[in-house]
Amino acid sequence: MSAIFINYASLRDWCAAMLQTAGVAPEAAAVAASYMLRTDARGIRTHGITRLASYLDKLASGEVNAGPDVRVHQDTAGLTVQADGALGQYAMHSALEHGLARLREQAMVAVRIQACGHLGALGIYALEAAEQGAFCLLAQRTPPLMGMPGFNAPVIGNNPFAYASPVAGGAPLVFDMACSVAARGHILLKARQQEPIPSGWALDEQGEPTTNADEALRGSLLPSAMHKGMGLAMLVECLAGAMAASPDSLAALEQPASIPTAGAMGRQSALMLLINPQTLSQGLFGDYMASWSRHYRSRGGDSARLPGERGAQLEAQVQTSGLLPLHPSLCAELMGLGQARDLPLPACESVV
Repeated sequence: MSAIFINYASLRDWCAAMLQTAGVAPEAAAVAASYMLRTDARGIRTHGITRLASYLDKLASGEVNAGPDVRVHQDTAGLTVQADGALGQYAMHSALEHGLARLREQAMVAVRIQACGHLGALGIYALEAAEQGAFCLLAQRTPPLMGMPGFNAPVIGNNPFAYASPVAGGAPLVFDMACSVAARGHILLKARQQEPIPSGWALDEQGEPTTNADEALRGSLLPSAMHKGMGLAMLVECLAGAMAASPDSLAALEQPASIPTAGAMGRQSALMLLINPQTLSQGLFGDYMASWSRHYRSRGGDSARLPGERGAQLEAQVQTSGLLPLHPSLCAELMGLGQARDLPLPACESVV
């Protein structure tokens, strides 16, 4: 199959313009588009511009607020970002901006994010914090998506989390995972491409294993390593659900909404922990990470690669060429979105 390439900067500007057609303010649209396209540039195809169609749908329905009143409150416990249903990328931009500013005054900052939209790939925000010298742990609670064999319905979210750390002399270490065997975005992508999913990813509505992506979206995701994945999801529930709870999120537990099959639900909560590593380690953090990463690579040879290094290499290639590869089906979908809003997609180039 031919690869489709498109100018990265032009696609980013087009994505921002598309969000503006849904009523999003220019600044918020530019922020969201920037994060979405950087996600794609780093090779995370399931959480970048492939989510644009669902974001536009949720903006149209009001599930995501096109004109939110995002407020940031400070207290002795940290920061609370009341996102008012904003696009997750815009809410997290505000959370990072205020959290990193406060981190200059203290060794550790906890930031609660309430009622925000889908954040996309959490590792992008953790990476941005690490690029500014901070260690970052970020988790987002999702509605119930996972179940175990024998469960008659999903019982807990796949609750993704990510962390990133500066590494002296190299790209930041970035680890990002959902607690399910595969992130739901992979199943959404397979459904869009009308392809089967691997066995062991999901259960259908009857709790039986399935390789049909559409059946999986109506059923339950399976947790990674079964009880271990469930345990990690419960950790995120404590952090990003309970510790970032609001009266609205508590009420939603009693009257849960149905889970959409075309994208992630809006108005969820998240928790971000930012740490000034040099302050906490009395200046030894940088030397330790440099020594440890050298040791790690020396034992693994050419195959030893820290999480985040491949993404950094892919992003560098995009920056050098100025071109981003897209799957042909996604390119066709974006062209349709642009035509519907009288905003043509920038020209694509096929390369065999």
